[in-house]
Amino acid sequence: MEMKLTIRRVPTVVSNYQDDADKPRAGCGRNCLGDCCLPVSKLPLYAFKANPAKPSQEDAASTKSFVNILLTEWEERMARGLFRYDVTACETKVIPGNLGFVAQLNEGRHLKKRPTEFRVDRVLQPFDPAKFNFTKVGQEEVSPIEYGHVLLIPRVLDRLPQRIDPESFLLALQMAAEAASPYFRLGYNSLGAFATINHLHFQAYYLSVPFPVEKAATHKIPLSEDTMKSGVTVSKLINYPVRGLVFEGGNTLNDLATVVSSACIWLQDNNVPYNVLISDCGKRIFLFPQCYAEKQALGEVSQELLDTQVNPAVWEISGHIVLKRRNDYEEASETSAWKLLAEVSLSEERFEEVKAYIFTAAGLVQADDDEEASEGEEATYAPVPVAPMPVAEGCLVLQ
Repeated sequence: MEMKLTIRRVPTVVSNYQDDADKPRAGCGRNCLGDCCLPVSKLPLYAFKANPAKPSQEDAASTKSFVNILLTEWEERMARGLFRYDVTACETKVIPGNLGFVAQLNEGRHLKKRPTEFRVDRVLQPFDPAKFNFTKVGQEEVSPIEYGHVLLIPRVLDRLPQRIDPESFLLALQMAAEAASPYFRLGYNSLGAFATINHLHFQAYYLSVPFPVEKAATHKIPLSEDTMKSGVTVSKLINYPVRGLVFEGGNTLNDLATVVSSACIWLQDNNVPYNVLISDCGKRIFLFPQCYAEKQALGEVSQELLDTQVNPAVWEISGHIVLKRRNDYEEASETSAWKLLAEVSLSEERFEEVKAYIFTAAGLVQADDDEEASEGEEATYAPVPVAPMPVAEGCLVLQ
């Protein structure tokens, strides 16, 4: 699948909501996206073509890469002291082992992280304007996880709840494709799977090593000919602590977005919490139905794991584990990472049941002659290529 996307800055315009550009600034004083401040905001706008023709030399010369735009803005805000903590100073290391889990020590994050304000047992909940949402954030306020950490908030002013739809998911894939780096990934957490804000958003950041899940073995699931017209292939993870599906290919980004978003819609409509990792410049999607919060509520998670205060959301499940206590960081091992993430996973029986439902929802039919691979057998490997980073900045990763 070949994709060429370009993003460029377009002239800053006064908000469409503004009646008089010359009137004094008003509002709450935080330059937020709420009705109090938006009428007098000047918003920076960027545009890209989803399916452009081959760009001309003039286009190329006038186009500033998405990577440069994002990181320039990010570093400018870090220099101004707008972050709650300095992620570039966090100790980070690759844990020895087959998968190379990445551990990061951020001792202040659990104290400064915004608390969850909604029920954790319902994947779909209506948007509540009285609770925190991104229209209440100052346009310059940021609280990062990792270098270049940003939020993608589709249609922010529409105040959509945390719920995937085909259009927003396609936008997330386009953002990944625009970044054009294997080290820039997007993640999504549903409610009940450690999303902390009920306002539609994806997270994204750079990490200069492959995620363990990207290196994990997979088994390709044969599909019937009729359901392969979109070009999307599906595999399941093998020998990884969290059971999940991997969607790849597609004749177009829209084909891939349609299949995966259909699977996500079934999960959220049926109250199954889930996490999504968008990898490989938008060409590879990992989908993880999960049950950690449910196990917590039932008292089935050990006190040892609860004491770590790690909530396994998309980044942890993918293998980048942010630890809050130095002792946990210093003693981190592949065994301890596996033990934590195994609590996230659905049982094999439940996973196969859910897989059958989302295949139906996505219009996929598994071929009759499929012989499922047992653990470690008939597996293929698809590691992320280790190429030079497009930027020289970032957390120190100790090998």
